Amino acid sequence: LYEVMRENRESAAKERADLQELISDISHQVKTPISAIKLLLEGEGFHDRDSYLLREELFKIDQYVEMALNFQRLEGIASDLVLQEYDLHSLVKQAVRKYSVLFINRGLGLELEEIRQKVVTDEKWFVFCVEQLLSNSIKYTPQGKIIIKGEGAKEPEKKALLIIEDTGIGICPEDLPRIFDRGFTGHNGRLEKKSTGIGLYLCRRIFTHLGISAKVESQEGKGTKVVLGLPVSAPENSRD
Repeated sequence: LYEVMRENRESAAKERADLQELISDISHQVKTPISAIKLLLEGEGFHDRDSYLLREELFKIDQYVEMALNFQRLEGIASDLVLQEYDLHSLVKQAVRKYSVLFINRGLGLELEEIRQKVVTDEKWFVFCVEQLLSNSIKYTPQGKIIIKGEGAKEPEKKALLIIEDTGIGICPEDLPRIFDRGFTGHNGRLEKKSTGIGLYLCRRIFTHLGISAKVESQEGKGTKVVLGLPVSAPENSRD
């Protein structure tokens, strides 16, 4: 009986690994035509309103594929991290630049204050999280603006603050404690039918490895503010 159970577990583990590899392969394959279409859209004659809307839909596909890939990579994130000192403003600008087509298409304003702060983080994983937070802000801000600013490290945690604030529809008080749960879409997500419930879950998992704290404040009809606390030196659990 023990041998049968062991063989079943090994078989199940192999099937999971094969499935993960298949999903990863398919996701990478999808990225090839996405890149080709992007190049075509950059050509002459593709700069009208419809082409910008097409760019937005293509961008969304690309982001969903990237989310799937990062979900696959999450299990081995500890061995993938490269913690270094970065200029926080430069990291934020990467994410903002990537989402420029959405700001243009939605007619949203952006206030990006100069952030003079160095932080210790992993560039790839941190920028991915900022992108997810920006995506949510844009998704649930039909009009108005998004404000991004920073504050220097403060006692007692000695963490630099990154603040992303929007003037959107806000989050229901009863939903607020669960927004980082896996698969949770909340009232607004179900109403808008635009939420997967995966983006913020990934952020929470990644924040844990990067030593980042996250606090969310929101008022319905007035907007949402996300405050991230970033280490200015390497997190203790990353020094081993």
